[in-house]
This record gives sequence, structure tokens and C-alpha cells, in this order.
Amino acid sequence: MLSARRRRKAGLPLSSTSARGRGDVVTERLVMAAPALQVILFDNDTFTDESCPVRSPHRHAFHELFWTSSGEGRHLLDGEPAVVTANTVMLTRRGQIHRFETAKDISGAVIRFGDELLHALPGSPSDPARLFSEHGILTLDVPPQESEHLDAVVRALAAESRRPADAHSTDIHRHLLMTLLSWTERWRVRVPSTRLETPADLRLARRFAETLERDFPRHHDVGHYARQLHVSTGALWRALSRATGHPPRTLITERVMVEAARLLRFTDMPVGAVAERVGVKDRLYFSRAFRNHYGEAPLAYRARLHGTDDAGS
Repeated sequence: MLSARRRRKAGLPLSSTSARGRGDVVTERLVMAAPALQVILFDNDTFTDESCPVRSPHRHAFHELFWTSSGEGRHLLDGEPAVVTANTVMLTRRGQIHRFETAKDISGAVIRFGDELLHALPGSPSDPARLFSEHGILTLDVPPQESEHLDAVVRALAAESRRPADAHSTDIHRHLLMTLLSWTERWRVRVPSTRLETPADLRLARRFAETLERDFPRHHDVGHYARQLHVSTGALWRALSRATGHPPRTLITERVMVEAARLLRFTDMPVGAVAERVGVKDRLYFSRAFRNHYGEAPLAYRARLHGTDDAGS
């Protein structure tokens, strides 16, 4: 993330921040009308977290693609370190808690965009939105012979994003961005899979992920998501099992627990307030579920990560 001075120099609108609730994590948003897109270029830059306008860990209300053509940097995503070096791409998804700690002699770009630019073409077997359906860190090497092409498309997208908007702007933004993400999907190293997912399974899995992101603080039952997606619970179970390797109940629980862990690690919210935020009214039930998922009680998890001695439930 660049300083406010550098972002003004680049001709980019500043992002706003907002926070809700006691001790909550700040959320940074793009101050632009949809479809929102920002491209910030780096040119042999060196900076630290102290130069960022949002210095504490914060959420993004948008996705980001970090392209590092040279130099190196260190990020924290949900508290886990991610080091980027020359010729790498790193993706961060909306909702992850992010902190850009340092960058040294870094060149490349960060592209920030909303979900509305992630629509795949009808009938296409490629769906780059899947890159943002997981909660971990995705950093990958760009094949050396492809880096020049990637950099050229990034710079073309940067130039287009600075042009006065016209009737073609959104389509050009989307096509250039989808080219970058499709290449990223191609380069991603995948573990060979024996799953027999179909394009329909993948489409339903994407819709489920979008609905889950919206509704998980209030709804934990599989039936709710089946109704929202206008399919039977059996059809949803089969599609998600083939497309992701996990049934819907597991995916719902994982999303709830990821959010709970984020709040415990990055806020001072009491355990009861964390439980309520993720839709669990019974604190004792929440503590048991958290222990089953992470192997330790909520306060023990927080204490270990904060280096304190409070290890209660």
C-alpha cells in the first residue's frame, strides 16, 4: 500500500476506512462508483508499514492482485506471513485481514477491484473467481518467459484505468483483468484431482461461495443456502463435494471459524461478542466448536498469538 502522497501523485482516489463495533477491524473501501478498479504502479520503491495510511491490520472490501516484477515485500494475511519476490503474483481476497509490512526496491503493481469485474464469459470452462474462493494465501511464480507479457497487460490496464470513462471502459477493464486472472489460474500449481466436477458444479460452487460470504453471520444451516440457490440440499451437497472436495456443512463451519479466529486475533472483542458476530448465540457451544476446529479454546488461541498467559475459554 502506498502513502497518501504517492497515491495522489498517481492520480488515484484515496480509499475510505470504516469500523463497526467495539475493537473491530478497520475496513478499507474503494472510493469509486462500480465497477471499482484501481491500479497502483511501483517503480523501485522502498517503504514500510509506517508509510501506509492504514497502519494497523485492516480488511479490504475488494480483492487485490499484487504483481512483483522485481524487489521483494512482506505481507501478513490473517496473521500469516507471505513473502513476495521477483516474478511473483499474490492474490488477496475481500474480507481477509491484511497488513503490508515492508517493501524493498519493489517494482510491479497492485490491482484492486470488486466482485463485479469477476464475471466469467458464458460457457467458459475458466472461472478466475475461483481463485478468490479460498481463505489461505495464494502466491505463485510467474514463468520467466511470461513475465514481460504480464507486465505489459498490467501497464495497459493501468493506462486504461486513468483514461476518462467512456462506453467501452468497463468492458476493456474486465477483459484485461480477466486476462491476468486467467493466466494466473493457468500458472497455478494444482494437486492432481480425481474429482469429476462439471461446469455446472463449478458455477453452483461459486454462487454458494458468494451467498456464504453474505449470509454466514446469520445462517449456518445447509437448507438456507439450498433455498437461496434454488436447488435441493442433495444437489448442493453433490455439486460442492465434486467441485471443492467438501460438503456444504464443512464449508459453512470453516467460514464461521475463520471469521471467529480473525476477530480473536485482531480485535479485543470479548469471546461472547465474537460468538454473536459469527452467529452463535451460546458462548459455551461456540467455545466447544472453536476448540474442536482449532484444537484450543478461544481465549487460549488469543493468548498464544498475543503472547499472554490468559488461557481460559
